[in-house]
Amino acid sequence: MTHPLVATLRPLLTAEAAAEAYACSDEPGDLEQAVWLRLLERLESDGPPPDPQEWLRRAVRAEARRSRRTTRLERPYGTEPADDSRPDPEQLALAAARRRALRDAVRRLPGRCPRLLEALLSPRDLTYREIAGELGISQGSLGPERSRCLGCLRRLLTPEVAAREVRG
Repeated sequence: MTHPLVATLRPLLTAEAAAEAYACSDEPGDLEQAVWLRLLERLESDGPPPDPQEWLRRAVRAEARRSRRTTRLERPYGTEPADDSRPDPEQLALAAARRRALRDAVRRLPGRCPRLLEALLSPRDLTYREIAGELGISQGSLGPERSRCLGCLRRLLTPEVAAREVRG
């Protein structure tokens, strides 16, 4: 149920808000909402104002002043755009899931492939010489062995990747 004062003051508030909004670079609807809120707070705490029309005019002007003051004190952000270079949490979670899936697939490879690919994926960024030393194979056979292991990994991952994609 609306208060009878609301119906009485609606046309006056609409006119006053439209007149003041231009001066404070605000939307008339925003001023109206702020004044309605003030009126509801007033009705709840002190009851209706003795002279509702005069109270409404003062309330609209007070809200317009507050809006101008706020606008004057606000400072725009610098011209630097937001830092979009950092991945968001969703991207981080997806990347971690892809790394886990890759490492799981690497562990299922035959022969020396798991050790070779783990060495290649190592965060220590090992050289071919260091990898060959760790695996006990010649540095010259590391390239062909890597190609063979990557081929096995590709064949192992193809059904999993193909099954996840939606086709059509």
